[in-house]
Amino acid sequence: MSAYLEQYQWAQQQPEQFWQQQAQQIDWFEAPKTILANDENGIERWFPDGVLNTCWLALDYHCEQGRGESTALIYDSPVTGVKQRYSYQEMRDQVARIAGMLAEQGVTKGDRVVIYMPMIPEAAMAMLACARLGAIHSVVFGGFAPNELAVRIEDAEPKVVMTASCGIEVNKVIPYKPMVDKAIMDSRWKPEKVFVLQRPQCPAELNQERDLDWQQAYQAALPHACVPVLATDPLYILYTSGTTGKPKGVVRDNGGHAVAMKYSMGTIYNMPQDGVFWAASDVGWVVGHSYIVYAPLIHGCTTILYEGKPVRTPDPGAFWRVCEEYQVDVLFSAPTAFRAIKKEDPDGDCLKQYDLSKLTAIFMAGERLDPPTLEWVESKADKPVIDHWWQTETGWAIAGNPTGVELMPVKAGSATKPIPGYQVEILNELGEPVAANQQGFVALKRPLPPSCLPTVWRNHDRFETGYLSQFPGYYVSGDGGYLDEEGYLFIMGRIDDVINVAGHRLSTGEMEEIVGGHPAIAECAVVGIHDDLKGQLPLGFVVLKDGVSIDSLELEGELVSKVRDSIGAVACFKHALVVERLPKTRSGKILRRTIRQIADGESYTVPSTIDDPTSISEIERVLRS
Repeated sequence: MSAYLEQYQWAQQQPEQFWQQQAQQIDWFEAPKTILANDENGIERWFPDGVLNTCWLALDYHCEQGRGESTALIYDSPVTGVKQRYSYQEMRDQVARIAGMLAEQGVTKGDRVVIYMPMIPEAAMAMLACARLGAIHSVVFGGFAPNELAVRIEDAEPKVVMTASCGIEVNKVIPYKPMVDKAIMDSRWKPEKVFVLQRPQCPAELNQERDLDWQQAYQAALPHACVPVLATDPLYILYTSGTTGKPKGVVRDNGGHAVAMKYSMGTIYNMPQDGVFWAASDVGWVVGHSYIVYAPLIHGCTTILYEGKPVRTPDPGAFWRVCEEYQVDVLFSAPTAFRAIKKEDPDGDCLKQYDLSKLTAIFMAGERLDPPTLEWVESKADKPVIDHWWQTETGWAIAGNPTGVELMPVKAGSATKPIPGYQVEILNELGEPVAANQQGFVALKRPLPPSCLPTVWRNHDRFETGYLSQFPGYYVSGDGGYLDEEGYLFIMGRIDDVINVAGHRLSTGEMEEIVGGHPAIAECAVVGIHDDLKGQLPLGFVVLKDGVSIDSLELEGELVSKVRDSIGAVACFKHALVVERLPKTRSGKILRRTIRQIADGESYTVPSTIDDPTSISEIERVLRS
């Protein structure tokens, strides 16, 4: 039996034994005697009587083990030209002082703290300081519009807000303080205090009674010890933008999360403790929580916090420069980052300037890894490229290639196999498992493994209706896909991305894979638009690689032929429009729903999470012409 199958079956057949063993890899204040039990809502909870502190695991534990001088965090900011290194001891001492600064304002275990900060070391320290106190942090992506911040403040009801005077983009400075002031003004909930970290690029006016200067408060603070919490106590709330209305506050507990983070660093990423791990994401997203801040530090390796972009800071060689400079072992980012690099450096000339010999693998997640991007990165970097699939709700990968257990052959378009602990099944509309290679709802059989959300903050009904009630005994992921005959999982996109053309259910993800394979195309989106005759028809939007010149009608003809050859005439793919850029969120997800609403002439709202508002007018212009 393969090493993977052995672990997978053990986790499936004896989950309590399996996770008890994984729990022994972290330093509990009181080790759990109960491994799995149901809470008052009937939800399975891991290690309910265990006592620990996540900040202790991430910092103090390593200092106690004599590793205080090892580098915990490297800060690299091409937008300000600043580079800094922090040892585990320096991190622990600064975090303890920040915890003391919060405690001075009355923040205690169970209180909420909203963190609205750019990609600077103090953002990670603020998170760890909350964890140190047993307070619950809710990080809001720095630069989100005041309205988005206001609804999160209203829902989380924080005692304090922690912010910086500004964020810095490639060519602009974004003042944060006015946005925080407006959000608090618009919110029915008023935090007692706002800590403002002054950045020299744009100091803020501290003009409210509630405002506190971060640096002054820090200087006056006394270090605070780690507060013991139960494994089931919340560590953080992270809001996901629901497609409609109020964002959902995903709750992450302390114990299950710590065990899963530690397990994943070895099993999925095969990280040595003295290695360097770089998740090129933002602390405002789940990847930043899990793999910039918590997992690397709990594991005891060096993590990189990068305030820059994959391109234009200063060029498409930015990622490769960081990998060489800091001897990165594992790089993890979203496919959209590599598509941006590919667009500006299609031949990989920038990459050739750097020595990537230390890099063992490149991991991607956050959206579907299209085969053309996979093939381009593999061929240019000459490294294993590993797709893995997970969600904000789970906090770590549901499916992937468990490189620390067994490196499996890669199949383009697949996130490989379910990670031990997850039981993935494909169900039809009646909740029945379907045959291999048949598409359906991707569902996870309960109990879910440690780290997965146990509820939605103060709205348990929404958790039940949104995830658990459609198919009793299962968590419904919201994604569609299939398992092949070898058990490889293929995620074809959100269930919403399956379109119905004259009674045929077709995946726009599959069409994107085919369209994106054309040598002229950097990236693409396919959406289903309304058609009186067939119900829906696919419409493609494509972005050309830099320097490519091709007649748009000729290109459209080639793409139509490609889709027809691969899927058949049944796809009814007849149009592909060339655009300068696609509308995306700041985390790189293409706003397919908004594109579809524009194409269908429906009213739509430009999401506040959009990266470049001009991309919307670009879609409108192309559709008009």
